[in-house]
Amino acid sequence: MSLQAIKDYISQKKIICPECKKPIQKCDKYAETIDAVWDGFGDSRVDSRGSRITLICGNDKCAWQERTEFWSQYVIE
Repeated sequence: MSLQAIKDYISQKKIICPECKKPIQKCDKYAETIDAVWDGFGDSRVDSRGSRITLICGNDKCAWQERTEFWSQYVIE
């Protein structure tokens, strides 16, 4: 998932803090995870299927933050 998609979820208040149950306010340190690197004659590519990000609650008196690949478990629809 792209960084923009995660930022959209945050701006739409769809990622919820598991501790205070309010929408998280920000994120940090986004990185794509790499599944495989192909480097051969005439065929070079990187396969990526996921991302890792630090989610930060940022609500009053809630210090929750987590570095995770499984950020989608905090998304509500």
